[in-house]
Amino acid sequence: MNLITISGPPSSGKTSLIIKTIETLKERNLKVGVVKFDCLYTDDDKLYEKIGIPVKKGLSGSLCPDHYFVSNIEEVVKWGVKENLDILITESAGLCNRCSPYIKDIKSVCVIDNLSGINTPKKIGPMLKTADIVVITKGDIVSQAEREVFASRVMSVNPKAITMHVNALNGQGAYEFGSLISENNENISSLKGKSLKFPMPSALCSYCLGETRIGEEHQMGNVRKINLNGEKNEKN
Repeated sequence: MNLITISGPPSSGKTSLIIKTIETLKERNLKVGVVKFDCLYTDDDKLYEKIGIPVKKGLSGSLCPDHYFVSNIEEVVKWGVKENLDILITESAGLCNRCSPYIKDIKSVCVIDNLSGINTPKKIGPMLKTADIVVITKGDIVSQAEREVFASRVMSVNPKAITMHVNALNGQGAYEFGSLISENNENISSLKGKSLKFPMPSALCSYCLGETRIGEEHQMGNVRKINLNGEKNEKN
């Protein structure tokens, strides 16, 4: 079974891209399943069910969805193997733009849209910078010049990635994307022994652990203070 991890900011078009791509993969007689990771609510699983795609969803609740992803991905792979899938796609929204669910030697895809703002590529961390493939969506809404400038910004952040445009509404480019994610991938049955491409934030602060009171006396752990006086002012 091949595993593909797809992430990107909310509303960038990940689910629509996956659905259009799976339609092309079905034409090649490949069985594809999806596991959707989100925070509080999603009904995207119903969209997959409507077109007969095996799907599971996981809601992280108060946890970071990418931390939740890493904590559950081995069980997710076991589910995909049990379902006899040829390709298992995981979908996760990188809400803080600092985390990344990517795994070494597993093909990783970042979805980003032209409408997110010209400087957005610079605001996204390892989720974009360590992706193998970057899919840019919503190109039909902006001009050719805007598409080229945005793609240039993406490539300046991650020059090693394959960057491509896909229209997630009509499926233009989905066949080519499907070819990229279905070929030359590692056939896996377990992720034991593998590691993430990039570490998650490495320390906890009081608010991670449930603190709600405001004030420096309540702040412990990894706390970084804003520089308002022109001097280095950090508390760790």
